Amino acid sequence: MRNRLLVRTQTKHGINFALCMCAVCSCYKSVRALDPGSLGGGVPVDMGAKLLCLFLASALVAYYVYIPISEDFAEPWKVMLITAACRAATHLAEVVHQLGLMHHVEALMLITTFEYIAPTSDENVTVMDTEFNNVGVRLFLPRKLSDGLRRAVVYFHGGGWCIGQAGMKPYDCLTRWTSNRLSAVVVSVNYRLASKYRFPVQFEDAYSVMKFFLQSSVLSQYGVDPDRICVAGDSAGGNLAAAVAQQLLEDSEVETKLKAQALLYPALQSLDLNLPSYQENENRFYVVRLWSEYFTSASSLREAMASNRHVPVESRHLFQFVNWSNLLPEELKKDHVYTSPTYGSSELAKKYPGFLDPRAAPLLASDAQLRRLPLTYILTCEYDILRDDGFMYARCLQVAGVPVTHDHAKDAFHGVMLFISGPIELAVGHHLVNRYIKWLNENL
Repeated sequence: MRNRLLVRTQTKHGINFALCMCAVCSCYKSVRALDPGSLGGGVPVDMGAKLLCLFLASALVAYYVYIPISEDFAEPWKVMLITAACRAATHLAEVVHQLGLMHHVEALMLITTFEYIAPTSDENVTVMDTEFNNVGVRLFLPRKLSDGLRRAVVYFHGGGWCIGQAGMKPYDCLTRWTSNRLSAVVVSVNYRLASKYRFPVQFEDAYSVMKFFLQSSVLSQYGVDPDRICVAGDSAGGNLAAAVAQQLLEDSEVETKLKAQALLYPALQSLDLNLPSYQENENRFYVVRLWSEYFTSASSLREAMASNRHVPVESRHLFQFVNWSNLLPEELKKDHVYTSPTYGSSELAKKYPGFLDPRAAPLLASDAQLRRLPLTYILTCEYDILRDDGFMYARCLQVAGVPVTHDHAKDAFHGVMLFISGPIELAVGHHLVNRYIKWLNENL
């Protein structure tokens, strides 16, 4: 059922977790303070205290792991474990941040390094790490002989512009499978990340690689057909892919045109952070934090974004591009009521103008620009805070006359395509990867 939550508020759980730990410690001390002889029934006090603490700790773990899961999910216990692991990682990063040991983004990045795998070739694909125009990339070259020129996909990983890398096992698997099954050259980009680098650095790295790769000499070097190139990405990488596709239209130096773009649960705007999908998802605080980290570490922008009061009145015309009351289908609006925006500080927008830039918010592109975009694949997930971004962009592209395949997964959540390799794999993750690759095979 839709009203049963996939996740609970991370802040709330963090506080409850800490309070429960305090309760366990207090109970242990209280029992230890009893008569040192025994606990009723002849059980030694020390053993009774340990048993009580074991019981309370077990209850705490069960509380922390168990989350009401929608009946839409085919593997609910796996989803619970994934959600608990993600929550534990974010809580741990926040604790490290509050202790002043390191920035919470750096702590999360440190955790994700355990997912890193070195470039390893196999019988189907040659894999290497190299650089395109001084930006790191992981290159996948199919070993199978080709009768002609090959297709190509340039892929941007997700991670909120702050974490992740092409060498993470899930991304290595996804891009490797894409290369093998399509017999395509795949370029997976390691753009620079926040919090060390802010917008527009991530976009500039992404665009630099795309522009370099589209040179006729480079395409010839890798045996790529200039008429069969796709840009793709998931989450923040979907944001970069959409922005790169738009920017290429304005670059007179680029002669090669994209054949397609594939956007997997993309983030496409931060003007209105109170869309129905944001209201329905209690991870809102964390996503808002990633958005603000993309532009600055200043708490002033994060706080303004959290209250959805960051767009100045002089930019009010931009809200027409993200007006969900006009762009979302009725089944997503439900009981939500669109309200006029509350405007924010002009000084804040002048200081951090990135969130008003189409390179960070592809939904702000004009109809004249949209209608020149290539055929598009958009994947959205029902249980995803970014769901409505994808729906709105699909609608805008359709109105502009762009051929769009909008694939909406009602049994999936954000990042589901990362769970296609151990230790936890999801059938729905494999299913969506297969649908994505099938679309590429049929349209690229």
